[in-house]
Amino acid sequence: MTHQPRPATGVAMVLAGSALFAVNGTVSKLAAGTGIDAPQLTTLRAGGAALGLFALALVFRPAGLRVGRREVPMLVAYGLAGFFFVPMLYFVGIGRLPVGISLLFEYTAPVLVALWARFVQGHAVRPRLWAGLAASLAGLACVAEIWGELRLDAVGVAAALGAAVLLAVYYLLSAHGVTNRDTLSLTAYAFGVSALAGSVVRPWWEFDFARTTVTTHGVPVWLLLAYVVIGGSIAPYLLLAGAMRHLPPTSVGIIGMSEPVIATAVAWLVLHEHLNVAQICGGALILAGVALAETARVKPQPAQREPEIVGAPN
Repeated sequence: MTHQPRPATGVAMVLAGSALFAVNGTVSKLAAGTGIDAPQLTTLRAGGAALGLFALALVFRPAGLRVGRREVPMLVAYGLAGFFFVPMLYFVGIGRLPVGISLLFEYTAPVLVALWARFVQGHAVRPRLWAGLAASLAGLACVAEIWGELRLDAVGVAAALGAAVLLAVYYLLSAHGVTNRDTLSLTAYAFGVSALAGSVVRPWWEFDFARTTVTTHGVPVWLLLAYVVIGGSIAPYLLLAGAMRHLPPTSVGIIGMSEPVIATAVAWLVLHEHLNVAQICGGALILAGVALAETARVKPQPAQREPEIVGAPN
């Protein structure tokens, strides 16, 4: 029986996944506020998500867990870039910047991908790429308010921009064979690599698990961490993967740009973080620029693969 795409279902799945990712920013910041640092949070999240996804894969797609020797280097690079360094730098960023601003810096990754495709890979791009680049740069200038005294934390900005660069690397790796695997096993192995890397950088057995029994903002830390693993990792990845059955990657990527908007609203409600008028306008410019860059790449030839930009692995 042929599967029939349902665009409305795809849109709902992307919005739901983006909302879960967006809430994850505030939840992670609350957990970090109890003394859990970025490497620990990354390791705990990756370890829990890997266990959950491997369990699902064993039940539903056990054959997909087979790994060829040639796949290992790409899986390791994919897991390190997208599932260890990106979220860890994101956690550093949101610890020093408002959640929405950190996400806006990170969301410039598609612009970097488009520039890489044009200048390094020599792919044809539409003229709107340059308008998108200009809009994104202008938006970043507004968000940072470069015309006055720079009030954004320099380490936070560097971490968010580093996350953007590594997110672009993650997208490019996805276009070079690693996504030939089914999404469930791919994501399970990527989180597994991240968990192993985290165990080296910040061993989980040194974590003070007594911290999970305290509360912050009236919520137990263990419940926040459970959300980071299930609601902020497993569920949104499965939703975005399912959405790809109903929508093309470009559409998923553009709809997924609702994440910074939702994240800003959640952080405003819970953490009382707010953006001024200039920063809100700058955020709109960044998202418009990303949308232009997202649609600027000309569809590659069959021998090539286009990066599937379907959401940040935060």
